Amino acid sequence: MNAPIIDPLQGDFPEVIEEYLEHGVMKCIAFNRRGTLLAAGCSDGSCIIWDFETRGIAKELKDKDCSAAITSVCWSKYGHRILVSAADKSLTLWDVVNGEKITRTTLQQTPLQARLHPGSSTPSLCLACPLSSAPMIVDLNTGSTTVLPVSVSISDNGNGAAPPPKNKFSDGTPPFSPTAACFNKFGDVVYVGNSKGEILVVDYKHAQARAMVPTSGAAVIKNIVFSRNGQYLLTNSNDRTIRIYENLLPSKDGLKALDGLIETVEEQDPVEKLKAVGSKCLTLFREFQDSITRMHWKAPCFSGDGEWVIGGSASKGEHKIYIWDRAGHLVKILEGPKEALIDLAWHPVHPIIVSVSLTGLVYIWAKDYTENWSAFAPDFKELEENEEYVEREDEFDLIPETEKVRESDVNEDDEVDIVTVEKDSAFSDSDMSQEELCFLPAIPSPDVPEQPEKCIESSSKLVDSTNSGSPLSEEGEPNGGAMNHASSPLEEDAGGTRLKRKRKPSEKGLELQAEKVRKPLKPSGRSSKLKNKSVVDEDTSNGFNGDDVSDEYH
Repeated sequence: MNAPIIDPLQGDFPEVIEEYLEHGVMKCIAFNRRGTLLAAGCSDGSCIIWDFETRGIAKELKDKDCSAAITSVCWSKYGHRILVSAADKSLTLWDVVNGEKITRTTLQQTPLQARLHPGSSTPSLCLACPLSSAPMIVDLNTGSTTVLPVSVSISDNGNGAAPPPKNKFSDGTPPFSPTAACFNKFGDVVYVGNSKGEILVVDYKHAQARAMVPTSGAAVIKNIVFSRNGQYLLTNSNDRTIRIYENLLPSKDGLKALDGLIETVEEQDPVEKLKAVGSKCLTLFREFQDSITRMHWKAPCFSGDGEWVIGGSASKGEHKIYIWDRAGHLVKILEGPKEALIDLAWHPVHPIIVSVSLTGLVYIWAKDYTENWSAFAPDFKELEENEEYVEREDEFDLIPETEKVRESDVNEDDEVDIVTVEKDSAFSDSDMSQEELCFLPAIPSPDVPEQPEKCIESSSKLVDSTNSGSPLSEEGEPNGGAMNHASSPLEEDAGGTRLKRKRKPSEKGLELQAEKVRKPLKPSGRSSKLKNKSVVDEDTSNGFNGDDVSDEYH
């Protein structure tokens, strides 16, 4: 879609269901950076990659060792790899182009969510959020794990250190079970939410909490996600409130800026010091909630440009999507089918929302565009009703006088640059030296052969209608007559006249064929006489009178 010709007065959010995708039972979805490919995890352990331009399946990733439901999918920065987490406690890294499995790691707990490191084109680190344990950094090459801190107490001496052992928990579960964690834009800092409603800014390389931001509701944080540009952080809590925080740290080298803030704070109490640093990292920007129904929210996220915030209703049997602008105003409620919503994603570039229902269907929401010709031609005037028009004297001349007087401001001798590619602000962090995967080569599927039963039935009907009662049928019988219903459909060509493979019929088959030819048929009108003329001639040669036969018919 060409963005410059879109009418800005129509809004940049979807309105209606344009289409739906169906393949098995899909559970979770994720777009690549450009929005050209959509990955969907299924309940049978497979990952389907859709070409979002053609709405067709581009590739299917299936691990024979995994048959459990997929819990999350995540693309690498340039789209060459996909990380898939499953309910069988596994993390699988795939090569998208070749469709080959790179590594497979098994954790002690089921990972509800897994995210690849966003700062690398070929990442080997990922952030996993297990079902009932602390989030952890997983090295996919070695399988080693580093547990991240989930709470801050006085005994931590201000460093918020994680439990010392790696690859295993000291007592099986951490003191607080966070529900979400995410990298910042370039992956040098991890933001963790815990059951006390606190957001921890964690240095994952040293497994230390460097800052803390308490939320106003002090409720369990279920979701935490950054906008694409890294300027805003979204949290979804158990108090039925979505909160937007403005990120005060720079997108790049956020950890260095965090160290500088810690040196400027002179608080002696370690917990208060972390809170003071946290107040300089994040500041509350907006809160979203439904004050009437007080519903819980499902899979909230930002739009591609960060101007809109969406959240799905967590009520059973409802497929509602709420859309707010960043100022906090509710602008639209999208109502879908009577199916619960389990996942949401906004297209990185276009005003398109993709939602997953409990039945496994993926719905595509798009704008309902209306014709507005003035958006294409500024000098076009729309008329509400007919108006009488008086033409100018030279309006229909080959060269109007007004055109002769008017001078063109365009220099026709200037060269037009068709080589330089304008940089898209939505992908300002792209490295031009890296080749980004936007599309997958199409793999043609073989034609499905026709069912043999249908071929046999059609060929037998064709022979019955053309050769029944004709002396040519007797001549065709020794050559492998088509009346042999048990023969292969490959014996005849498409026209039924030239045989590709001959088969001699049995004696019983010849007797049945002869009886059918001699059996008189019930005629209908004059045409029946013509059809049975050959039968009459044959009986006459055997001593019967043709008139008797005709009298018998009539």
